[in-house]
Amino acid sequence: MEFIGLLIMVFLILLYVRQMKPGKNINQISTSELKKHLGDTSKQFIDVRTPGEFKGRHIKGFRNIPLNTLPKNMDKLSKDKEIVVICQSGMRSAKAGKVLTSSGFTSVTNVRGGMNAWSN
Repeated sequence: MEFIGLLIMVFLILLYVRQMKPGKNINQISTSELKKHLGDTSKQFIDVRTPGEFKGRHIKGFRNIPLNTLPKNMDKLSKDKEIVVICQSGMRSAKAGKVLTSSGFTSVTNVRGGMNAWSN
């Protein structure tokens, strides 16, 4: 019985890690690398946090499209421009990246560490 419990725990951990890591075609950048790209009009900057989180603190130039509304708002995004996604910690934005790439967006970048790692 102990072995089965251990096996289930390992499976759940692997499932969790797989769910949280970014997809294959999603670039990763740090918040310090992000600073070099801000203001670049050839990119789309999307914050996938809730409206309350966004209102409390956000980076100028980012547009708020909460993760749960992303599928119905994809028509507002261009597939011809790179999309840079951010959230609070990098987990929701990694998930957003997977949603975007599975919908045909080919240039997606996730900001590692999200707003937790951001400093002005």
